[in-house]
Amino acid sequence: MDDHLRRLWRHRGTTLPTPRRGPRQQLDLDAILDAAIALADASGLDAVTTRAVAARFDKTAMALYPYVGDKENLLALMQDHASALPAEVPTTLRDWATALFEVYLAHPWLTERSWAQGSQGPHEQDWMEALLAILDRSEVPAESRAPAVTMLYATTRATAQTAAAYRRLTPADEAAWVARATAIPDFAARYPHSTRLVPHSGDWRDAPYAGLMAAVDLLTAGLRQPPS
Repeated sequence: MDDHLRRLWRHRGTTLPTPRRGPRQQLDLDAILDAAIALADASGLDAVTTRAVAARFDKTAMALYPYVGDKENLLALMQDHASALPAEVPTTLRDWATALFEVYLAHPWLTERSWAQGSQGPHEQDWMEALLAILDRSEVPAESRAPAVTMLYATTRATAQTAAAYRRLTPADEAAWVARATAIPDFAARYPHSTRLVPHSGDWRDAPYAGLMAAVDLLTAGLRQPPS
């Protein structure tokens, strides 16, 4: 097992790698990741560098390397560390989607990480296992589980990303959006189906979560249908 995997699974039975030479380790990996996550939460993923994180501990970027590896290793460790399941493991699809939505909302930078950049860590795997356990208890057919997983992850991620973007909007941003939306006088005539669309929520800020819950309910209803 390489050093990076040992760091990822440090709380699940692996031992952390130790430097072959130099001083004994003086920092705690969890504390390093907490600092890096706080930096990303406050200023975005671009603000996270080994130099910036090391500075939180009055260390150099090189001093951080024995603890986290390179920059990509650091981001993967952050990703898994920030993705811990809640203490009460979700037992329904609604609860699962809500819990993951809240994780993404608390750490919006997680949605910037590509699907191809899965951390391969235990916390991310916990989410998958919890979801598959729900589908198993619901007796969802085996051939429907992979599509259901894709739909739930993608919809939860997308709606949380939109909700996080809404939180960043200022009153001036909102006013500008309304001005543009009403600038075309014949918009309703051009796009009648779009303008007749019934919103999920009375407040547009709540629409992403309301849309997520409606999508989960639709998926749940579909999964209950007998296979054709």
